[in-house]
Amino acid sequence: MEELILELKQRIIEALNLEEMTPDEIDAQEPLFGEGLGLDSIDALELIVLLEKNYGIRLANPAEGKEIFKSVESIAQYVSEHRTK
Repeated sequence: MEELILELKQRIIEALNLEEMTPDEIDAQEPLFGEGLGLDSIDALELIVLLEKNYGIRLANPAEGKEIFKSVESIAQYVSEHRTK
């Protein structure tokens, strides 16, 4: 799981052009939206694309994204349970 969390942090940094950040600076339990990383709805779309492209996960219901994208840890948990790639 640690490996997946690190991989996700790196992919998030790339997908959202957060080049000034390192994976170590992203706390796996920290909220991604609002406080924490302060992501917005455009970033959420980027994360949906990232999951589909890299892990074969298609979110049928955007509302479930709110729970999945709570933190890097919650994304890693979801990916480990649902990945097809």
